[in-house]
Amino acid sequence: MDFEIIGEITNIEIIAVGTGIRERGRLQKKYGRGKWRKLKGIAQVQLANGMIRIAEVHWYEAHGIGKKEFKLKLPFLD
Repeated sequence: MDFEIIGEITNIEIIAVGTGIRERGRLQKKYGRGKWRKLKGIAQVQLANGMIRIAEVHWYEAHGIGKKEFKLKLPFLD
C-alpha cells in the first residue's frame, strides 16, 4: 500500500458478493475459502508523500479472514 488509513472507514457499501467478484478465485487461492465481498468506503488517508486526504477506498473482506488488499480509488480534494 502506498497510503495508510487514518481513523475509521465510514459510508461503507457492498459493491459485489460471491460470483460477482472477478478476483474470487485468486482471493480463495491466496487467503482461503470464505464468503468474499468487495466493499468501498470513505476514510482519511495519509499518502506516501505525507499529505492527508479524504478518499474512497476499496477492499475485499471475508468472514474469518478479514479485510484484504486495500486500494485507493478516489482522493477527494480538500
